[in-house]
Amino acid sequence: MLLAGVTFLAGAALGGAAVNVYMLILARVLLGIGVGFANQSVPLYVSEISLPKYRGAITSGFNLCTSIGVFSASMLNYGTQKIRAGYGWRISLAMAALPASLLTLSAFILPETPNSLIQRGTDHQTVLTALQKIRGTTNVQEELEDLIQASAISKTVKHPFRNMVQRRYRPQLVMAIAIPFFQQVTGINVITFYAPLLFRTIGQGESTSLMSAVVTGMVGTGATILSMLLVDRLGRRVLFVIGGIVMFISELMVGGILAAQLGDHGGLSRGSAYLVLVSVSIYLAGFGCSWGPLGWLVPAEIFPLEIRSAGQSITVAVGFVFIFAGAQSFLTMLCHLKSGTFFFFAGWLAVMTVFVSLLLPETKNIPIEQMERVWMNHWFWKRFVVTEEDKNGEVEMD
Repeated sequence: MLLAGVTFLAGAALGGAAVNVYMLILARVLLGIGVGFANQSVPLYVSEISLPKYRGAITSGFNLCTSIGVFSASMLNYGTQKIRAGYGWRISLAMAALPASLLTLSAFILPETPNSLIQRGTDHQTVLTALQKIRGTTNVQEELEDLIQASAISKTVKHPFRNMVQRRYRPQLVMAIAIPFFQQVTGINVITFYAPLLFRTIGQGESTSLMSAVVTGMVGTGATILSMLLVDRLGRRVLFVIGGIVMFISELMVGGILAAQLGDHGGLSRGSAYLVLVSVSIYLAGFGCSWGPLGWLVPAEIFPLEIRSAGQSITVAVGFVFIFAGAQSFLTMLCHLKSGTFFFFAGWLAVMTVFVSLLLPETKNIPIEQMERVWMNHWFWKRFVVTEEDKNGEVEMD
């Protein structure tokens, strides 16, 4: 987290002071490195430090802050685009230093998680003290024993990335790839990146299109708060399915309106443009309740300690690969497929909703160090994680 904050600060400073395109590109590279460090470390930190019964809500706070950041950036861009004399964009880029400063300061203040302490060989009494302080109670012996057992297993694994491909970790590996892939083929990032351009394309002015992005940012933030309130009550799978259905219908609505009104050329009437905005807002509400926060929450809680860092690294890397692919391809898709772009994403939403329904076990209220049992009890994944030795009461060690 400290490295994330420092590289964020450097990127913000370089972007705000840029005098040529090369400085801007380098600034973006530094910001990208910072995002990578933060997305790897923050969800894991939060999931490890949270109580099982509140883990869903607290870990979803990561996505809430991301939504608030997107909303704040939209507001900032809306304001700075009115600043003349060429300073507006500099202010917009340099303001990234504010959250970067908060992240850097927090990295100095926050304690290490008990999971991290015990994995690095800290004595058990120190870990017990840290666990008691974090939990606010002295009744933590059972959790400490789970940590000790998980640490003992993790020490037998010398090459986490190599071990990820073993049969017993097949469910986690599949989810580490599938969840971030599906999160991106919802179409969320291309809609977020290009919301102003999209609304300008369908007939709104530059200022109005930026304001539309502000509205959609508010919707996404409110939906994420709702998800935080529901995720530990309804569970992950229910929200995934509900959100998938809502987004599927919304994508069909947007595609249908654009297909009926635009054709190959032309623009939308004001009424149709507002209907598209409403449909996009419903879509963002569905995403904010489901694939937005849960796309970070579920990977952060399903990996056993011995492969946790490697698993989260794969999740983040896969996510960024498809963010990049989507950002590079969306404009081409919009030009060639036109309204069909939204039917394309709707098709993926149908696939991912079925995938979650069939293959993702429920993980709510389960201690993070006991997560392996959800795979052992799953109708499909138990054939991979339950070995003959396990059935005979012995656990296979690597």
